[in-house]
Amino acid sequence: MSIEAPQKGGFSFDNCVRNEMMMKKGAKPASFLKTGTTIVGLVFQDGVILGADTRATEGPIVADKNCEKIHYMAPNIYCCGAGTAADTENVTDMVCSQLNLHRHHTGRESRVVTALTLLKSHLFSHQGHVSAALVLGGVDVTGPHLHTIYPHGSTDTLPFATMGSGSLAAMSVFESKYREGLSREEGIKLVSEAIASGIFNDLGSGSNIDVCVITKGKVDYLRNHVQPNPRTYTSAKGCSFSKPTEVLMTKVTPLKQKVETTVAADAMEE
Repeated sequence: MSIEAPQKGGFSFDNCVRNEMMMKKGAKPASFLKTGTTIVGLVFQDGVILGADTRATEGPIVADKNCEKIHYMAPNIYCCGAGTAADTENVTDMVCSQLNLHRHHTGRESRVVTALTLLKSHLFSHQGHVSAALVLGGVDVTGPHLHTIYPHGSTDTLPFATMGSGSLAAMSVFESKYREGLSREEGIKLVSEAIASGIFNDLGSGSNIDVCVITKGKVDYLRNHVQPNPRTYTSAKGCSFSKPTEVLMTKVTPLKQKVETTVAADAMEE
């Protein structure tokens, strides 16, 4: 009679052996999707400022040069999304509807911590398979709040935050220039500089800069606040050429019309 020994703790490498065996038999390893975005947020003296770039990619292809990555959650709460566009859109829309129902039921303004709890619970329940990295910001009765939410459901609460593939470049700007008590103009300038750093140092980020300023009872969504990459070409309409192309020779060959005459005879036999 054999007695099975208890399983030892620690990491198991059984799947590594299995995957290697399957690859030798022709099975292809699972591929991954490269995404790109730069989203940031900071707390200033009157509220919260969020920022995002506007490039949407499909692998190495730029699918949309001017998309919106700052999503409406509540009249006093907005959320920046990075990762898979469909996941960020649907997760924020779902929580937005839940917050709307809660406001109608209670008659009170939504709190940022409520949106944070709903988002992190949903992402944690899917164990990271919903690819949505979020920067949540808003102002409620308890003051301004800024949170980051990772795809697995973990969260951070910081005075300034960055996420996405351009987050390291943006964070370098914040860590060197952020200070407490920034004015509105200083905060918008710093957010724009951080997004621009991501745009020019990360291939997954690009195009324009969107900024959302959230204060008590007011939200200013500055769409395309800065356009660091303007188009370098103009429309074909209105183009003028200093010297027209010369016509060296003209030859007209008339077409001969071919006429076919068909004689039809009908014969009837009884």
